[in-house]
Amino acid sequence: MKFFLLSDNVDTQVGMRLVGIDSEVVHEKQEFLNALEKALNDETIAVILITTKLVELAPDILSELKLTQRKKLIVEIPDRHGNAKIGETIDRYVSEAIGIKL
Repeated sequence: MKFFLLSDNVDTQVGMRLVGIDSEVVHEKQEFLNALEKALNDETIAVILITTKLVELAPDILSELKLTQRKKLIVEIPDRHGNAKIGETIDRYVSEAIGIKL
């Protein structure tokens, strides 16, 4: 089982390639949804990483997938275009997950 990245920029793609993660760069909503469907149908992929800018293209679809998808873990990751306050983002995720404010 492997990781796969859907990114809106080549910089993030290059960084992930350095650690052995395959990826695809997309920019438009339909292009993103097609690439996401392809990744969801690939049995070798266990974790799909998606940059924040792409998540913002289809938040409702991704929220539904996160709740209903049993075989894949879908994770939003910040990139150079995303929010630079990664510590606050992690605190928010943890707070939402366990219900305790950090």
